[in-house]
Amino acid sequence: MIDGPHAIFFDMDGTILDWQSGMEQSWRAACETHRDGAHTPEQVHDAIRARRGWFWADPDRAYRGRMGLHGASREIVRLAFSDLGRDDITVAHSLADDYRSLRDAAIAPYPGAIETLDAIRARGIPMALITNGEARNQRRSVQKHALERYFDCIVIEGEFGCGKPDERVFRHALQALGCAPAHTWMVGDNFDADIVTPHRLGMHTVWVDASGADVPPDAPLRPHRIIASIAELL
Repeated sequence: MIDGPHAIFFDMDGTILDWQSGMEQSWRAACETHRDGAHTPEQVHDAIRARRGWFWADPDRAYRGRMGLHGASREIVRLAFSDLGRDDITVAHSLADDYRSLRDAAIAPYPGAIETLDAIRARGIPMALITNGEARNQRRSVQKHALERYFDCIVIEGEFGCGKPDERVFRHALQALGCAPAHTWMVGDNFDADIVTPHRLGMHTVWVDASGADVPPDAPLRPHRIIASIAELL
């Protein structure tokens, strides 16, 4: 690891926990379980995927969705069913609930993520976890993967009252750890939520660009460092 950080802040989903792998498989499995004969599981999955894109593209819906993932999944499936001319809300909700169960079970740390946290903790570097989302769901993920032992400060949007990119979130973590922005790293995969505000506050920003997409051409800044996974911090 490069010498220098007095503290490191991490995002959780998409940075430590792999929340994307298995997503489509979970949707397909739920669609297969609830096949009705009128539409193939592939047709239902396609309709859901289209509605998912529509739902999460809007910032207001996205906020509402991440603050209530089960409700968001149910709404997406209801709308997908409507697009297919189906009005069986009970089946739509059952399919969405099955998806969420499968999805939650499939989420796991990225390869090398826990080892990286172990190594940083062994070096005595304080860490904070800053994650957006509904309090109960995010706290459950923290507990399921035993992440509390690594972090001196955990800031969850649904508990704190606001989330990234609001600068109050980062200032709170800085104050909790008693560290200056110039000596603190922020590591995350969401450019707008995890990188822009910390960069403006004077923190050392490390963007996790797993897809290799590189910085958007209209981005207001360039992170100090770009990595494919947090294992590269070591």
